[in-house]
Amino acid sequence: MSQRLWLSVGVFITVLVGALSVYLYLKATPYQAEIDHGPTPEAQANPYLAAEHFLRKQGLTVGHANSLDVLPTLDPHQHSLLLLGDRYNMTPRQIDQVMNWTRAGGRLLFVAQSLWDEKASQSNDLLLDRVQLHQSLSKDLKDPPPDPLDDPYPKLTKLYLEDEDAPAYASFDTAFHLEDPKNLAQAWANSGKATHMMQLNHGLGSIIVVTDADLWKTPAIGQYDNAWLLWYLTADTGVTLLFNTDHDSLLTLLLRNFPQALVALIALIGLALWHVAVRHGPLLEPAAKGRRQLQEHLRASADFMLRRNGQQHLLQALQQDILRRVRRRHPGFEQLGVAEQWLVLARLTGQPTRAISQAMSPRPKQRLSSADFSRQVAHLQTLRNTL
Repeated sequence: MSQRLWLSVGVFITVLVGALSVYLYLKATPYQAEIDHGPTPEAQANPYLAAEHFLRKQGLTVGHANSLDVLPTLDPHQHSLLLLGDRYNMTPRQIDQVMNWTRAGGRLLFVAQSLWDEKASQSNDLLLDRVQLHQSLSKDLKDPPPDPLDDPYPKLTKLYLEDEDAPAYASFDTAFHLEDPKNLAQAWANSGKATHMMQLNHGLGSIIVVTDADLWKTPAIGQYDNAWLLWYLTADTGVTLLFNTDHDSLLTLLLRNFPQALVALIALIGLALWHVAVRHGPLLEPAAKGRRQLQEHLRASADFMLRRNGQQHLLQALQQDILRRVRRRHPGFEQLGVAEQWLVLARLTGQPTRAISQAMSPRPKQRLSSADFSRQVAHLQTLRNTL
């Protein structure tokens, strides 16, 4: 292909690309779009983050804690403690601490977590039992008489305030109902069928019990008067939210974050146990009877005697055989002292006295290792063979 033809093709492609670019520029319409990346990690870790921001905007000092260990640092005067998490692991001692803190002037708000058991006369919520309130299912209540005013929002909880024409509306879970058998409550809030919030006086402080706290989580806190109700219950106080009292165990955290490492550790432990297990070599299959030789019979007999009588018996037998041979070669040997006997044995065998003493002295009762036992037998056999 000639150079002129290549140049023509290049010019044509350049013109074509330019024309296409102009066309796309004239037809393209710019626009803006918002991409929702979901909640931030901070919001995911703290379901009450929006509630904290709202209360701070109202001028309140807000913090949150993960356990009741923070209680001794909180001044009960003009302070609200919101127990919004699970409390099944609370001990009677912790409940006493919380009640004493409230009695000294603190404002306590907590969520009822268990239903009242009529047969047991208690629930699994020790703190709820301490304030003598009961929680039951709304479906077990009798239907209320017809409302002549025809309540337009029967599933919303209404809080009536003095000098207000209309109530405040909150979206408590209507599946649960609070009962006050001792008539201790000073204020309460109801839906069309059940009661979902009660307030009691306790010493210099007050206690507020609610059926649930989901209305103060994101995004429910932005609905109805949920945010206003939280501010109303904590107004003019510092606020501490406690909503993560249950911590995962170490094993749970390891399984969640390092499963492969745990599997490798378990495998390593298994291999270590297999390695240190007591083994005496591979198992030998029994040989056919027709091919057994004298050496095999002797080995089998020795193994039987070792298992039956133990190491001490075999060593004593060798020592006694050595003594019998010495008596034949040295009359009156048995009448000599031990030291003199060792000297006679050293002279007859050509072995040092120390070696004679180690070989002929009584052995301790503990079992010898296979290597030590073999060396002791070989030493005794050497002495016997030289006599």
